[in-house]
Amino acid sequence: MIRWRGSLTLAAALFCAASSGSASRPVLRVCADPNNLPFSNRAGEGFENRIAELLAADRGARLEYTWWPQRRGFVRNTLAAGGCDVVIGVPHPFEPVATTLPYYRSSYVFVSRRDRALRLRTLDDPRLRELRIAVQLIGDDFSNTPPAHALARRGITDNVVGYPVYGDYAQPDPLSPIVSAVDRGVVDVAVVWGPIAGYFARRSQAPLELTPVAPERDSPSLPFVFDISMAVRRGDAARLAELDDFLVRRRADVDAVLDRYGVPRVEAH
Repeated sequence: MIRWRGSLTLAAALFCAASSGSASRPVLRVCADPNNLPFSNRAGEGFENRIAELLAADRGARLEYTWWPQRRGFVRNTLAAGGCDVVIGVPHPFEPVATTLPYYRSSYVFVSRRDRALRLRTLDDPRLRELRIAVQLIGDDFSNTPPAHALARRGITDNVVGYPVYGDYAQPDPLSPIVSAVDRGVVDVAVVWGPIAGYFARRSQAPLELTPVAPERDSPSLPFVFDISMAVRRGDAARLAELDDFLVRRRADVDAVLDRYGVPRVEAH
């Protein structure tokens, strides 16, 4: 998940696919993070891996990966360098690239244990001044995640526990600890980017409750909801049109993948 200023990642964004090779069977080259579930991993277990497989099958192409950790410089070292031609998940719009139609819209969510019955909905809930809160942190005050900024604006800092947005990359599932902390009772609630929360909540021991943060914007410059698209290099109009066509024709199949991975979605207003 590539992270972009003011939000996660998306994650927080991501991945590349390209067509080349012989006329009989083109090659779909996908650039992806090898250790970044629920988005992708080297074993092909992420939902963006599954979407890449759908795209390859739709085009009758052979799927190949170029692996690169999703850190600063991901696009520069993959898509911009010509190592791949399509990124599977980026925020829409995303200035360095040309983006397709959005194929899902997700939100930051509150994650809490169902047996706590917290039923949090808004960051203005007065209980947040007492609860132990986990948030994802990028590392500096000007490029942190929306929940980190929003809580700091409310003076809620002493009871906040930060989890690196990239996680411990030396470990499997580096994005999981923030949800695991809720599961184990280390924190009372976490505010997490929806696809990460949905995937790891399904693997928790205790039943967890996920609720979108409301409202969708804390200020005009601080949204909690993001559209996610695929992307190509700027000027690659033909490939962009192919991807838009795929996303329209195979919408139900893409949605089915997102459902299987527990990706929470919100409707556009």
